[in-house]
Amino acid sequence: MAKPDILQVKQRFGIIGNNPELNRAIDIALQVAPTDMSVLITGESGVGKESFPQIIHNYSHRKHGSYIAVNCGSIPEGTIDSELFGHEKGSFTGATGERKGYFEVANGGTLFLDEVGELPLSTQARLLRVLETGEFIKVGSSKVEKTDVRVVAATNLDMISATKHGRFREDLYYRLNTVPIRIPCLRDRKEDIPLLFRKFASDCAEKYNMPPIVLTEAAKQTLKDYYWPGNIRQLKNITEQISVIEQARDITSEILKLYLPANEVGLIPISTKDHSDSKSFNNEREILYQVLFDMKKDMNDLKKIVHDIVAGNIQPSDISSSIKHNSESSLTPIIVSSDRNTSLSTKEDMPAIVSSSKVDDSDIVEARDYEEETLSLQDVEKDMIIRALERHNGKRKNAAQDLKISERTLYRKIKEYNLENL
Repeated sequence: MAKPDILQVKQRFGIIGNNPELNRAIDIALQVAPTDMSVLITGESGVGKESFPQIIHNYSHRKHGSYIAVNCGSIPEGTIDSELFGHEKGSFTGATGERKGYFEVANGGTLFLDEVGELPLSTQARLLRVLETGEFIKVGSSKVEKTDVRVVAATNLDMISATKHGRFREDLYYRLNTVPIRIPCLRDRKEDIPLLFRKFASDCAEKYNMPPIVLTEAAKQTLKDYYWPGNIRQLKNITEQISVIEQARDITSEILKLYLPANEVGLIPISTKDHSDSKSFNNEREILYQVLFDMKKDMNDLKKIVHDIVAGNIQPSDISSSIKHNSESSLTPIIVSSDRNTSLSTKEDMPAIVSSSKVDDSDIVEARDYEEETLSLQDVEKDMIIRALERHNGKRKNAAQDLKISERTLYRKIKEYNLENL
């Protein structure tokens, strides 16, 4: 049987674009389709991974068998084994009868496991056995059953990272990844973006019986320059929004920008599972970075004020109003003294006071030494938590929101730093 033309495959499955990496992915799918090799399809969410298992199934010798697509991320952990492998009557509460699993139903066909990276580890062990031997055991049974299923899996996770952190079995990863197919993200297919927009605009116009929208040249460039964290799914949604909401059919760059979010939630692909340790680490690191950045800004302003006093650019009597202006710009008020012990205040309600005594060069050296002093990150973090709790009268929920961390992380930090009595 001759290998089908890539253009024919695109037309059959509604794939739009001429990107070389996309064409390469289609070509690999056609090459591997006649075999029984396992395939792992990777790519960000919304790139159209679901089309490729269908290509593999329809151009294989299993095309007359069943094709079942399973979203592993949408099935609760307690029932995923039953869904995939079936169960016996009475095997668990609510099991009022025997049930066939997807591996039994899809026997002789193809099973597409979408979001395979979300499978619990216990299920991963069962899946590995099916892939290696074709054998499985129903939940609540001791009878070994056989199945002949072609498995195609897909994920938007970084599987190498998942295996290193123990969230995915390494042996299962290499068993699934017999043939890898990577689907390029939309920002790597800039030349295809106007084509996809035109297709979605045409479909929407036909569906709602209206003239299709058309992009100006400047709008096309704006479309290409956008990051597209949601990929093709996001592009389709925005195209339909503009088609329905805008009265004008010629869409300029200015109109288009109204529909392109500046801050998008999906800029970095993330798992839908709650990996609390990783999240806590990221939140704590962001807090420390913000604290250190704010401290550096305050110290730079202090140095500038001291330098201006010494240089005679400003008079001590003018400093109070200058610091008041800075404090209104979210900087912490500063107390400068001609005493050898230069001190800084971080209390928001403390007035800014500057001594009228002459400031000599030794004060500048001391200020510089203060800035270069090594600070403990733990002490900074503890101090920030104490301040947040004081600001909100010990209300931990509000303090957590103020610190931009979860309540769970705040409770752990309070216990770690012995702050329960605050």
